[in-house]
Amino acid sequence: MDDVKARLAVDIGGTFTDVALELGERRWTVKTLTTPKAPADGVMRALAQAMAVAGVGAAEVGLIIHGTTLATNAILERKGAVTALITTEGFRDVLEIGYETRFDQYDLMLEKPTPLVPRERRLVVSERVDVQGRVLTPLDEAGVLSLLPALDERAVESVAIGFLHAYANPVHERRVAELITAHRPDLWLTLSSEVCPEIREYERFSTAAANAYVQPLMAAYLGELEAGLEAAGIAAPLLLMTSGGGLTTLETARKFPIRLVESGPAGGAILASRVAAALGLDKALSFDMGGTTAKICLIEDCQPHNAREFEVDRSARFIKGSGLPLRIPVIEMVEIGAGGGSIARLDTLGRITVGPDSAGAEPGPAAYGRGGERPTVTDADLVLGKIDPAAFAGGKVTLEPRRAREAVHRDVGTPLGLSAELGAFGIQEVVDETMANAARVHSVERGKVVADHSLVAFGGAAPLHAARLAEKLGIARVVVPTDAGVGSAIGFLRAPIAYEVVRSRHQRLARFDRQAVNALFDEMRAEAEAVVRLGAPQAELIETRLAYMRYCGQGHEVVVTLPNRPLAVEDVDLLQERFDRTYRRIYRRVIPHAEVEVLTWGLTLSTGIVAERRGSPGEVRATVAARRGTCPLFDQASAKMRDVPVYWRPDLLPGQRVEGPALIQEEQTTTLVTAAFAARIAADGCVVMEARKGDGE
Repeated sequence: MDDVKARLAVDIGGTFTDVALELGERRWTVKTLTTPKAPADGVMRALAQAMAVAGVGAAEVGLIIHGTTLATNAILERKGAVTALITTEGFRDVLEIGYETRFDQYDLMLEKPTPLVPRERRLVVSERVDVQGRVLTPLDEAGVLSLLPALDERAVESVAIGFLHAYANPVHERRVAELITAHRPDLWLTLSSEVCPEIREYERFSTAAANAYVQPLMAAYLGELEAGLEAAGIAAPLLLMTSGGGLTTLETARKFPIRLVESGPAGGAILASRVAAALGLDKALSFDMGGTTAKICLIEDCQPHNAREFEVDRSARFIKGSGLPLRIPVIEMVEIGAGGGSIARLDTLGRITVGPDSAGAEPGPAAYGRGGERPTVTDADLVLGKIDPAAFAGGKVTLEPRRAREAVHRDVGTPLGLSAELGAFGIQEVVDETMANAARVHSVERGKVVADHSLVAFGGAAPLHAARLAEKLGIARVVVPTDAGVGSAIGFLRAPIAYEVVRSRHQRLARFDRQAVNALFDEMRAEAEAVVRLGAPQAELIETRLAYMRYCGQGHEVVVTLPNRPLAVEDVDLLQERFDRTYRRIYRRVIPHAEVEVLTWGLTLSTGIVAERRGSPGEVRATVAARRGTCPLFDQASAKMRDVPVYWRPDLLPGQRVEGPALIQEEQTTTLVTAAFAARIAADGCVVMEARKGDGE
């Protein structure tokens, strides 16, 4: 064990910063309040606490994995760099025009998403490349240089360069970058042909603009973090979690910080998929509820759903098209403004609403006693008796029940003529129903029946709400993993080092040029391997090749898996067969004699996923768990507080059962077992709640 190095994972959320430290078979976790004004300082303090608890010195740290919401928050709060876009003459307003549609045609007061780059900072230059990459109009280099004074006048810090069809031939984008670097070396530059080398200029320009918008902020933060680690004597490699569920290097994160947008939630989905695999759950629903948001993700065959596009900063939370599109690899999930810090209020009709705004870590919920006065979900949970104020966040945050009760009663209970408990129960029901509705919509849109899934709950607040959420969804099984309170950080430790490369190169199967495609895959493999090898010099790599195919004239593609080898002449028939099979599975039919084309090609290289640790093999004997004590908990049937048993999770052994209603407490969270469920401890330590007969159906 002397040569075994510690592995650290740290996840910055809107309210808490979570750390998980693993050394051999042992694990330690820490949860601290996030420091929004100096996030790197908060990370270093959290790391120091975890290392002190584990008794690990700086020299014993072998790897640090990090996920952060800073890029997301910069976009949501519009706190990124002053950004300009240089684009093809005639295409200045692509970011404004978007899809030329209304995401809600019946909303007369509809507000479209505001571009990150306003019109006065969208500049044009004469040039044109066609869809095949042929230069039709040479780049006007003098015109590029004439834009420099405009960049100076507008105090631009970062520039996105996006030209029409640059994915097919990036020569003009690269030349503009050379000219700007020669004359304005301090400007940050993002090329659309690098950050998103795919067809569809709106998505490509939007992604490039977002990358440019967050790049200076993220580069500065990563630099501060790197300096902090060096000052602490930690020389271990630092890897960053990406939104696609893989790990990447510091250099890649600096160049493409937009790939980190959903890094924290992606770690949670990875954890849920590993838990599902360990317990043999083919269909699972990942439920991650922290201090600011809740995230829900479908897990099928122990794999989270993936997507090639993601929307950020939606003006209508559940409506596609109301946000800014980002064309990046992402684990597909729905995010709801329903976390422990989400603020509750009455709307103009006197109805309880919760979120999406959050009290965050500063000032935090009213119970924190840090200046917050408005009631939050955490305050409601405290009033209902679901949280032990002395043990919250491992005792590092002392809660004041009186403040929580006053805030809930003042803003919700009194206006509705209800007691503080009934007001808190109303807040709980609204937030749980909001999450349940989001899960229903997310499942239906993908043709899935949500009740067929098991719920995997983690994050500081999820175990408190999971059983009630399952009741609303008709789900019969809920799993709360070990160390659920810092689930996303643990998910980081399970993620592979991976990198995805995508290139748009149009090919019709009737005139398939396999040599051009094989050459393209060679380039993509080299690019991906250069990134992955920085983090895994000797690891065996897993390669996945994809083709995004459609019938000629269709607007969107289906994803087809390709063999991991050079394509041969006879593989045209293989591509057709796999496309037909995929298309039939999705749409239940194929179109006879219709011509098929490939629009985009994808390649992913990754190391293997680290398996979730299993419990000891052998039989598990069912016994009744010994309670630690009792505490008052709100009973919705009688609308009164009643004493229920309390259990301490570290004391529970595999096979032991807990009948609901009850609370299972641990340092980072608490699991509420409602009257509709009974819980058992699985061999690997997971709490598995199963609906009693006649309940949850």
